[in-house]
Amino acid sequence: MFSESALKQQVERRRTFAIISHPDAGKTTITEKILLYGGAIQMAGTVKARKSKKFATSDWMEIEKQRGISVTSSVMKFSYNDFEINLLDTPGHQDFSEDTYRVLTAVDSALMLIDGAKGVEAQTKKLLEVCRMRNTPVITFMNKFDRECINPFDLLDEVESVLKIKCSPLTWPIGMGRDFKGVYDLSEKCIRIYHDNEKRHEFDTIALEDLNDVKLDDLVGNDYADQLREDMELLEGAGTPFTVEDYISGEVTPVFFGSALRNFGVYEFLHRFLEFAPKPQSRQAQERIVAPDESKLTGFIFKIQANMDPSHRDRIAFMRICSGKFSRGMKMYHCRLDRMIKMNSTVTFMAKERETLDEGYAGDILGLYDPGLYKIGDSFSQGEQLNFKGIPNFSPENFMKVRLADPLKGKQLEKGLIQLTEEGATQVFRLVASNDHVLGVVGVLQFEVIKFRLLHEYSVEGVFEAVPYTTARWYHCQDEGTVKKFEERYIAQVATDVKEKKIFLCNSTWDLDYAKKKFEGLEFYQNSDHIPV
Repeated sequence: MFSESALKQQVERRRTFAIISHPDAGKTTITEKILLYGGAIQMAGTVKARKSKKFATSDWMEIEKQRGISVTSSVMKFSYNDFEINLLDTPGHQDFSEDTYRVLTAVDSALMLIDGAKGVEAQTKKLLEVCRMRNTPVITFMNKFDRECINPFDLLDEVESVLKIKCSPLTWPIGMGRDFKGVYDLSEKCIRIYHDNEKRHEFDTIALEDLNDVKLDDLVGNDYADQLREDMELLEGAGTPFTVEDYISGEVTPVFFGSALRNFGVYEFLHRFLEFAPKPQSRQAQERIVAPDESKLTGFIFKIQANMDPSHRDRIAFMRICSGKFSRGMKMYHCRLDRMIKMNSTVTFMAKERETLDEGYAGDILGLYDPGLYKIGDSFSQGEQLNFKGIPNFSPENFMKVRLADPLKGKQLEKGLIQLTEEGATQVFRLVASNDHVLGVVGVLQFEVIKFRLLHEYSVEGVFEAVPYTTARWYHCQDEGTVKKFEERYIAQVATDVKEKKIFLCNSTWDLDYAKKKFEGLEFYQNSDHIPV
């Protein structure tokens, strides 16, 4: 029998976090370097090195390797210094924000990566707002200080003014660009000297009695030593002191400086993160709050990915364990289907690579081979009816019609579109008048990914055509006569979703406003789940 104390000990060891940033801030690069420290990989890939066939571990999808961007989130689990780390790398591009938002429901903290040369960018602001909605603690890494960057004080001021969160630096840069000397560790009172050579994961650490220590001048030069002393005086007088309580509450973000590409400053971040980042936290279900050290297993699906292994055409559902101990082969209650399911085929991940998972605890990400039973948002327990809250849904903002280049491959197209819909990659609507497929997505770049995946994973060449729709609303009315008149008026714009629910594809906001006024009693919804049964 697994004891209560042993369960708590396992929960205490877990750290589950996501990396968030604007595109090209270096997110996938810092993921690789964290994995290097954990011994999970031996050589870091580079998302730019397409010709050398050396790609980032987290960018496993073929289109990611070709485009040099992340278009889907990746899960990486590894051990480091007696901690069990679940690291989730997310797409930075706003067109794939749905995937990132869902991932943020499954983590206990986040690393916010900022390009030191560009400062706070639009997507970073949106992602931090999602973290704030969930009270997710955030650590900040100011990246690319081996290049010319914005003044560190200006960066801190921008974070505080734009993102509305106080900054507390735990390391401080000494110079930048060609004159980047290293960082000063405020808590350990030491400097780490940067070496611009091929030994990117090595550096020298020199302890100082205080900042007046003459060793500082010898190591970085008088001018940089004096600048550091002046900066520390300013921070001492006007900076925000760091406390773990303020960080956990989301009021303060601890800040680190460095270069992910050169693997400088990552060590300091990782060690301090493991020291004070939160263990798995309690989760709010509709019925009650679930504590991580409860003995019974609970969890929820936050992501589904098809064809991670193209040769087997499999589907994996990603489940965040919220409480209890998982053991392979145990039975779990599927709350939506109201039935027991035996968990035999379960895996853990290193991006695309996977291995059988025999046991797991709160904070771990469990991969379930999905024969078509699971949907995003599904909850699991050991018999109790639970529905975990906070899995976001999105009304599409961009639309295209898709037809087959080869009319004989209708079944393959149908299968591919259904699976991509269940992943949350797109929404598929079928026009009532013509039976044509219309795809709805949040970001236009998703169309390129869908087209690529249909061709390479389902052997279907789709021809994508523009349509005039700008937004979509599900609708409902108690009066069937009103519904009939509405559908007759807008026959070319009425479609059904994969659940056979009717939806109105609007040509403009004026179109929607007019329909609301014209057909009194008809209610429109941004989310199909809100429609009365």
